[in-house]
Amino acid sequence: MGYSVGQVSAAAGITVRTLHHYDKAGLLSPTDRSPAGYRLYSDADLARLQQILFYRELGFPLDEIATILEDPQANALDHLRARHRLLNEQITKLQRLVEVAEQAMEVQQTGVELSPEERFEVFGEVAFDLTYATETQLKWHDREGHRHAMARAATHSKEDWAQLMAEAAEWRQRLIAAFDAEDPADGERATDLAEEHRQSIIRWFIPCPTDMHGRIADDFAADPRAFALIVPPSEQRPGLASYLRTAVHANAVRQSSPGEA
Repeated sequence: MGYSVGQVSAAAGITVRTLHHYDKAGLLSPTDRSPAGYRLYSDADLARLQQILFYRELGFPLDEIATILEDPQANALDHLRARHRLLNEQITKLQRLVEVAEQAMEVQQTGVELSPEERFEVFGEVAFDLTYATETQLKWHDREGHRHAMARAATHSKEDWAQLMAEAAEWRQRLIAAFDAEDPADGERATDLAEEHRQSIIRWFIPCPTDMHGRIADDFAADPRAFALIVPPSEQRPGLASYLRTAVHANAVRQSSPGEA
């Protein structure tokens, strides 16, 4: 007893049209026919179909599959090795495309509307870790403050970003100098620097009350990707992020008087 086209189609998960195409191409012709003239597939035909579908899944063209199945001298292993190399090349290419697409999406989420060349020129070593920027966007996208900050960032010109980065670099050197001099993190010099940082956020991005500033500083101390946004790795010192965090929280206490800025 053979299997009808419909039975084989249902069992193999392919269309009847595909089976007819394989038959017309001479790749898989039914062994028998019913008294009414309908195609009937044998167990051997089904085994051959399984091989065909295996090679199709790997991306082999039909003519190459026919060569492998029909030529006793054909070395299936050589064909598989060649296909393996091609698939790896395609995977590598697609992975690069995925990375480019991800970076493009992440750049859009940072709110920094600059070309790659402009970003490098303006930011230099201080660059957004795009994975961190994306996580931040996903975490805070529904917060009004975050949306406002991203909207402000999107309005900054190349000149704005250049000025912001110049100010940040000068502030950063004074922070490092205070740390290297072992000035107390809760002393006047360090807390003044913390307040300058808060005012910079207010000026360039969003109103930043001291409790919000404290959360930002907590993130600096907890996540190296966050701290790298203000101090590039080449300029960092062990303990500097924690030093800034302490200064920020000390400044919050200092600013809690009625004269808070």
